Amino acid sequence: MTEDLTRFLAAYDAVLARWPVPVDRMDLTSAYGTTRVTACGPEDGEPLVLLHGGGATSTVWYANVADLARTRRVYAIDRIGEAGRSLRGDRPIRSVDDLHDWLDGVLDGLGPGLGSADLCGHSYGGWIALTYALRAPQRVRSLVLLDPTQCFAGYRPGYLLRALPMLLRPTARRAHAFLAWETRDAAADPAWRELYGLAAEFPNAETVVGKRPRPHQLRGATVPALVLLAADSRAHDSRRVEAAARRYLPHAETAVLPGLSHHGMPFQHSAALNRLMLEFLNSREARDFREKP
Repeated sequence: MTEDLTRFLAAYDAVLARWPVPVDRMDLTSAYGTTRVTACGPEDGEPLVLLHGGGATSTVWYANVADLARTRRVYAIDRIGEAGRSLRGDRPIRSVDDLHDWLDGVLDGLGPGLGSADLCGHSYGGWIALTYALRAPQRVRSLVLLDPTQCFAGYRPGYLLRALPMLLRPTARRAHAFLAWETRDAAADPAWRELYGLAAEFPNAETVVGKRPRPHQLRGATVPALVLLAADSRAHDSRRVEAAARRYLPHAETAVLPGLSHHGMPFQHSAALNRLMLEFLNSREARDFREKP
């Protein structure tokens, strides 16, 4: 193990140690490798799967899990091929189909009888959650999309231009500078900020890039969704994203939240964010219960 990887894993464990709830660590094996899942909350709680944004690792949910895990069984996943504690296997994840097949296997591995779960994704994780729900709606009870990218509109050119140096030659210094620019220096847990920088230097990290869903695909969606957008996002025009989500996605609730940036959304004003998420999830459960014969 290289010195850089040792530092990254130590920083990862340091952030996880600061989570305010007891956790269980699960390693799920498949042809794609070993997927690390951090679970918390009551074992008989309704399953909620959290999909982090690019480079953030599953530890980014440090400000959300205490509220979510009071009633939900929360599963925070590290994607194979990216920074985190998941390990690549013999079969690389090279396509969107591979990515969805990997997520299928993860859901299968979370427990016998787990037919479906609520999915919550931030940024790129939101794109994964949405495209998976379009492919396998029977496995997704509901969606929570936090400032999702490449779902309803494209990136702002200025955001991509600012990100280019980090994409071409990622370093911790560049990652910290980009995070500070996008969040307007919003406070983040210092341990997680350090980890975010080290994640930029994670060896051989690869991300599967897919297309934005077409309007006709979105119109055919059957899964209820909550789309929460960051008013101060520099990644895209949040009002434009909201308008497209309202236009194309059936059964969707939307809101643009003030004082939130794209990269800071999981931890900025987390109490209000958690409340909106739980109100939506709980209302879905109550409706499902009422509709049962």
